[in-house]
Amino acid sequence: MSLRKAIGKIHLWLGLASGPVVFVVAITGCLYAFQKEIQDWTQPFRFVERQSAPFLPPSVLKDVAEKELPNRHIHAVQYLGPDRAAQVIFYNPDPEYYYLVYVNPYTAEVLAVKDMARDFFAIVLDGHFYLWLPPHIGQPLIASATLVFVVMLISGIVMWWPRKKKHMRQRFSIRWSAKWKRINYDLHNVLGFYAWAVAILLACTGLVWGFQWWANGLYQAAGGEKSLIYSEPASDTTQVYPANAPAIDKVFAIMQQEYPNARTIEVHIPVTAASPVSANANPDDETYWQLDYRYYDQYTLQELPVDHIYGRYDEASVADKLLRMNYDIHTGAILGLPGKFLVFFASLLCASLPITGFMIWWGRKNKKKRSPETLRNSEPKTERYRPKQQVILEKVEDI
Repeated sequence: MSLRKAIGKIHLWLGLASGPVVFVVAITGCLYAFQKEIQDWTQPFRFVERQSAPFLPPSVLKDVAEKELPNRHIHAVQYLGPDRAAQVIFYNPDPEYYYLVYVNPYTAEVLAVKDMARDFFAIVLDGHFYLWLPPHIGQPLIASATLVFVVMLISGIVMWWPRKKKHMRQRFSIRWSAKWKRINYDLHNVLGFYAWAVAILLACTGLVWGFQWWANGLYQAAGGEKSLIYSEPASDTTQVYPANAPAIDKVFAIMQQEYPNARTIEVHIPVTAASPVSANANPDDETYWQLDYRYYDQYTLQELPVDHIYGRYDEASVADKLLRMNYDIHTGAILGLPGKFLVFFASLLCASLPITGFMIWWGRKNKKKRSPETLRNSEPKTERYRPKQQVILEKVEDI
């Protein structure tokens, strides 16, 4: 067996094995590409009228939201700009729940309460990450299929490459005038080539969440030296906080003062007595890689350092920024709206590849099953295919 045929076999069987998972991941990626724009268009409670008054502090919004969802743990309070509702985030891993309470940051009026377990885009994202399975099952399954997809993309470009230079031109266009089998073959080959570069990028950035060894390898190859695992520093529990104002309000005031041009500011509620008050600020509400993460002792309000990549932006190395960019690269947001369109269409083409590839295999499989006798019997009974003797006899009878 030649090397090219061996690569073709590998491409075939890996494709049949991973195709359904790749299809789901690609389709859900398409659906999620414009989730922010669609939600802004369909959910008016996300917006408020801009006022000249200052924002109410996090403790006020927290108290109002707790009345809507008593006995639930508040994860954070997020301010999204002067013309948007603030979000009070309720989250707990076990038992798992995730709610968003939208509150007017000027008046503390509750505008909406969303159970994210029933949110359309949250369901789509659950399919994209876990195939709607328990995370400990779905996550490694998605990651493994994505790794297989990378191998298929590499083997696919080898098979796409023509053996002779004179055939290169036909590899870039679809022969719409040909029969359906040829059109389907071209759809797989040609569209696969055009989506190849973006598909590789999407798969490689997706693997950062799929395998820790992949993320560490990419980070270290870029020269990174910090930890990729998020952790919070501890507050000094021997100290006593002066109860003149809630610590979360004071941290919010610090963030407002240090980041007057921030598009978003988020303050996290301490989970335990040793937890810090963590906060972040973002100068761009369309991406996440420029987030500045800060951690404060909840008793002394002293800033606490961290040894992972989720720290101050001005202290981030090139490798740190590369890993921070991973989500924005994966979604195309790093290039703005054009990048989202690019990712949308590339994901759509990736979703088509398992279908067209399966149809190519199915057509060849059925062709091999058909015997020469079956092929003769299936051909039209025209003069061209009738025995010569039969044609002569018919002509004699006519005379």
